Amino acid sequence: MTVDDRPTLSAPDDDPWLWLEEIEGRQALDFVERQNSLTLQAFGGAAFERDRDILAAIYDRPDNIPYVSRRGTDLHNLWKDAVNPRGLWRRTTLAEFRKAAPVWETMLDIDQLAAKEGEDWLLSGIATMPGSSRAILSLSRGGSDAVTLREFDLATKSFVADGFTLPEAKGGVDWLDADTLLLSSAHGGEGMATSSGYARTVRLWRRGQKVEQAQMIIETAADHMSIYGMADDTAPVPRVWIVDQIDFFNGEIWLRDAAGTITKLDLPTGVWMQAHGDWFAIKLRKDWQVEGRTYATDTVLGISLSAFLAGNRDFAVLFEPAPRRALQGLFWAAGKLVLSILDELKPQFEICTPSATGWSRETLPGLPEIGVVDVWPLDRHPSESNGDLLANVQDPLTPPSLLLIARGVASPTVLKQAPKTFTADGLVVTQHEAISVDGERIPYVQTGPAGETGDAPVFMSAYGGFAVSVKPYYNPSLGKLWLERGGTTVQANLRGGGEFGTRWHDAGRLAGKKLSHDDFAAVAADLVRRGVTSAKRIAAQGGSNGGILITNMLVRYPERFGALFCTIPLIDMRRYTKLLAGASWIAEYGDPDKVEEWEWLKTYSAYHNVKAGQSYPPILIATTRRDDRVHPGHARKMAAKLQAMGYEAWFYEPAAGGHGYGKDNKERAGFEVLGFRFLKDKIGWRDGET
Repeated sequence: MTVDDRPTLSAPDDDPWLWLEEIEGRQALDFVERQNSLTLQAFGGAAFERDRDILAAIYDRPDNIPYVSRRGTDLHNLWKDAVNPRGLWRRTTLAEFRKAAPVWETMLDIDQLAAKEGEDWLLSGIATMPGSSRAILSLSRGGSDAVTLREFDLATKSFVADGFTLPEAKGGVDWLDADTLLLSSAHGGEGMATSSGYARTVRLWRRGQKVEQAQMIIETAADHMSIYGMADDTAPVPRVWIVDQIDFFNGEIWLRDAAGTITKLDLPTGVWMQAHGDWFAIKLRKDWQVEGRTYATDTVLGISLSAFLAGNRDFAVLFEPAPRRALQGLFWAAGKLVLSILDELKPQFEICTPSATGWSRETLPGLPEIGVVDVWPLDRHPSESNGDLLANVQDPLTPPSLLLIARGVASPTVLKQAPKTFTADGLVVTQHEAISVDGERIPYVQTGPAGETGDAPVFMSAYGGFAVSVKPYYNPSLGKLWLERGGTTVQANLRGGGEFGTRWHDAGRLAGKKLSHDDFAAVAADLVRRGVTSAKRIAAQGGSNGGILITNMLVRYPERFGALFCTIPLIDMRRYTKLLAGASWIAEYGDPDKVEEWEWLKTYSAYHNVKAGQSYPPILIATTRRDDRVHPGHARKMAAKLQAMGYEAWFYEPAAGGHGYGKDNKERAGFEVLGFRFLKDKIGWRDGET
């Protein structure tokens, strides 16, 4: 880019780039259009288009796995390909799905709907009710979190005239009965949204009512994150669970019975809770002392719900953590509780079954103990479940297999096998550990050619936040465009994630977030120490919370990287709570309006720590205009500030995509390939291309 295209630092405001937060502002859009043109001119062209089309063709392959959920007797799937870029909502039967080429019945063609109504529609959610043909569809414009709700009839495959409809807002619904919705939406005017932009009330919305007439059954404080309700018909009498989400990790749980009485459960605020029939289980986020016993953080407890409501606190201990053994999730299927566990990053699954005489325990059979294994219920509605489970099995060099575990006890059988989308000959997967600044061991998975050359082109990635566990999945884009061409990939398990439970997460949040970034830098240094590569050959990418990570590599550890790709990022930690859903993440980062918390936030607010005259590596910062979760102003402002200081900072912002990389497979492929081409160029890797 030329000097003439750089912004200047002459604006008088305390933040001279504040105008870039005006998402649709004319001056801001002029900046975006100019930057997009420069970036595409530099890294687009014939080679970009070729790789984009290669990757889009992989995403559009007809033999990709169509992931399904069962509603009643039908399996439902949302399918996207080159002919149907926005998607087909379709259904089939389990018997048909087992076939190599199942026959599908289309219920809604999203491309046709978008063209007919002149809207940028995507289907982002479906709420159905057992025994009913009615559904509420959540339609998103361009991938945004805010949705428009519309009633749909599965029998006629059409929208219901004079049915339930709700204008665009964040939130959703659940069915109480054929004529009543449980509405958890920010729609409704002033006071209906929390400071995070999510629902502040749960309402009963009856057919024929205007939404303004819907009965409010509970309201939360404006500074809470959100509140939502879930219908539950697994008990003899239908009931509703309500979660008042105080912040990202703490909430109060309420039970509404058939008579409309609401009871607050006497539980700590930081629990995961799953109920089925007269049983429920909780996972603790903090130590809990009750009835003379102390249960440790991350322990899973089970008890009869009716006994608990009557005052009984004689819990059964269903899971106990260890320093590197942690629960990843829990769910019910046909009266059985399935626990998902990582033990030294190896997947394990246990089934706990309650009865009047206690809880029995068994291991889910027939699943591999290495690689990535995800398990979930086939049925969308627990009340309809016969216990059938689905499992997805894969690793960085082995494409996914979709398995059926009939009734949760049978040996797994393969339903679908994803195609191999890149050549893995000569590639190996190895696991290593780096030592971070405080001596903590940081695991990472390396995939690539065997042996160390000292000059491998390395693609590093990580997340390190919100207790999200990073797993080494099969990645078609990296496989085809990085590994197959001779590169190496590295995925790091930073503190702030959930791989080793709450203690691992807590170590990398709030003031500890800086440690999470130290962990990533330690992995980069370990690659050099082991003789895998040199710093100038390391390319790194991170998105969303990972955007904080990548911009901190830029300003704190610039000497350890050759190029950086920062996507849909959070960056400005002074203003993040004022932008879109930012206030909902205070529990992860802290509140910049509190002096003592700004003291740690400013240590990793790269927007404030960038300095002139440093040796920063080249960076591409990319976002999307329709991201209504992380404000695009973060990316815009950081790029503008870096450019004004004379650094090589590139920027890209497509119009659609939401908090993702595009609304269809071609857009997603283009976003990724642009990043790959930038990174390869800046680390000096041509991989045999013209």
